[in-house]
Amino acid sequence: MEVRIVSGDPEAARRVADALRVLFAGDEQRSYPDGPAGTGTRLHLTLDASHTAGPLRPWLDTSRPPADRTHRGETV
Repeated sequence: MEVRIVSGDPEAARRVADALRVLFAGDEQRSYPDGPAGTGTRLHLTLDASHTAGPLRPWLDTSRPPADRTHRGETV
């Protein structure tokens, strides 16, 4: 399926595209400037709705940082 995302905020458009790619297999997105001043973004994606991207992990698992990772400002 072809998906078009139009947003005044390029970062918001990218996040929506990333969320869709979590759910569906797809190819790379194509980005175009949008809006009267050209500051918005129009993204084109091709997704395969017949194949999911993989099993989803629970939100709690994905929201936790890895325990063995050093965080900014910490020393080993």
